Amino acid sequence: MRTLTPHPRWPHEALNVTELHEKGWRPTAFREFVLKVHQRCNLACDYCYVYELADQTWRDRPRVMAPAVWQAAANRIAEHARRHHLRRVTVILHGGEPLLAGPDRLLRLTADLRAAMPDGCRLSVGMQTNGVALDERTLTRLADDGITIGVSVDGSPADHDRHRTFANGTGSHAAVDRALRLLGSPPFQPSFAGLLSLVDPSTDPVPTFEALLRYQPPAVDLLLPHANWATPPDRRPGSATPHGDWLVAVFDRWYDAPRRETRIRLFEEVMSLLLGGSSRSEQVGLSPVAVAVVESDGAIEQVDSLKSAYPGACATGRNVRTDSFDAVLRHPAVAARQIGAEALCDGCRSCPVSAVCGAGHYAHRYRPGDGFRNPSVYCADLQVLIRHVHRRMTADLSRLAGR
Repeated sequence: MRTLTPHPRWPHEALNVTELHEKGWRPTAFREFVLKVHQRCNLACDYCYVYELADQTWRDRPRVMAPAVWQAAANRIAEHARRHHLRRVTVILHGGEPLLAGPDRLLRLTADLRAAMPDGCRLSVGMQTNGVALDERTLTRLADDGITIGVSVDGSPADHDRHRTFANGTGSHAAVDRALRLLGSPPFQPSFAGLLSLVDPSTDPVPTFEALLRYQPPAVDLLLPHANWATPPDRRPGSATPHGDWLVAVFDRWYDAPRRETRIRLFEEVMSLLLGGSSRSEQVGLSPVAVAVVESDGAIEQVDSLKSAYPGACATGRNVRTDSFDAVLRHPAVAARQIGAEALCDGCRSCPVSAVCGAGHYAHRYRPGDGFRNPSVYCADLQVLIRHVHRRMTADLSRLAGR
């Protein structure tokens, strides 16, 4: 068993959840559940937050989720749905690489999930995969079961293969390309959930985005690399905000297109927040996070991007075999991601864009010693993006109002 780093004082000790309840705060029920159905991967991506960064607890967990664990998870999800009168929940099959579990096991798992759901609660099942093992037979079976599929890919073949390689160092783009062409073909388009791509300032932003567009994805998630104040992101020489600059270039290409070619959740969430709406993204906004992760041994954890912070950062000490998801809602680290502006540091709370930025992704706020009550390590980049989007929207709204 690996030694875990002690949790930082904030929020684990400093946030008093009992006091929050006494003041009238109530937690938001979990609505999305990520099941780590397989702990290993068939790629060796150099930026992977599971295998390459701080937390290595995957080494001590079962390689594959056992039926008893997923059945316990199904019953706990159903219990949570009944208790909170949820009309819909989402389960994401994840890893590692979920396809390593095999389609037979995955379909048995989803059958048990559906059988457990209470009347009146709709279950949506999705999968996030690197795509290299997605062949026509597997895709047919998953699609027939109603499982939607998101694929991770990083732009052009050369850019993708620089980071997303097999263990022997060879690139994976050719295999991913085959999977995406199959997924984008007419029989399987309804199962195509979208693409997940990492923001890499060393690439040319517009050609990178257009390389993704070639697959005609219904949606694209652009993710900032997981970094924090202990392990800051690489900064391109000549720019203090390379990630923000990259996102601005892609935003303009996307926003100025004569028709909507795809959805980009980060941009749409920023626009919604600027107009006074809410956000469902972890990257921006102050909306409560309503996601729980179940590891292959049944441990209930926070979103696994926190593995980039320190060993054991995701841990709650709860397990689906013995504990309800409601017990996890009382954990101070979960509450911290549901109390909005109260979780922000003083500097963020006084910032004019804080309602939009929301201090960025929670994992990106970590600083050893004082924990997660800090601005995002991408603070300046986020401000560049948000202010640019605000200027573009303001100009267009003013022009429309003047007609």
